[in-house]
Amino acid sequence: MTFSHRLIFVRHGETPYNAENRLQGQRDIPLGQRGRDQARSLGRTLRARIGPIIDRLEAEAAFVASPLERTRETMELARDAMALDPARYRLDPRLKELTFGDWEGLTWPEVQARDPKGAAARRADKWNFAPPNGESYAMLATRIGAWLDTLTADAFVVSHGGVARALMALIAGVPAAAAADTPVVQGRALVFERGGCEWIG
Repeated sequence: MTFSHRLIFVRHGETPYNAENRLQGQRDIPLGQRGRDQARSLGRTLRARIGPIIDRLEAEAAFVASPLERTRETMELARDAMALDPARYRLDPRLKELTFGDWEGLTWPEVQARDPKGAAARRADKWNFAPPNGESYAMLATRIGAWLDTLTADAFVVSHGGVARALMALIAGVPAAAAADTPVVQGRALVFERGGCEWIG
């Protein structure tokens, strides 16, 4: 798709589920202490590195987050560290993480033990596979594409790793299979613009 705006994307900070390598999907897991530290540190880094851009986005009320607690907390801590009102942002449910359905709360070894056929099917086609009662990356990309179609200007987004991978495929032209396997770092920002993406922080 053609996307002519700049999107500053932040994945939420680390949660206890992240630390344990558990699939959290749409479970509403709060940040751990390391995740809170990551959010504050990133806010300070962004203020120092791209302060004028941050101020312009703030003037345009262009900050938006997934409604899950870990993304809201990341947004508020980062905004506070950028010397902005922590509460001045909006929520969009389309920015939620993909749901892992029946696999949520499990580690990958537990998924392998409980659903070896499903685990094998996901390894074979990670982009298109949907866990039982869950979503695939392809389904998530459809949801995120619909959200992108509503953007009329630059934006600052706090969301999830799966959403970042969908954006890589939709905006930056990363092949779907590669996007599904791309690490999405916590504590850094990913800037999408001019048909590409790069990390800062």
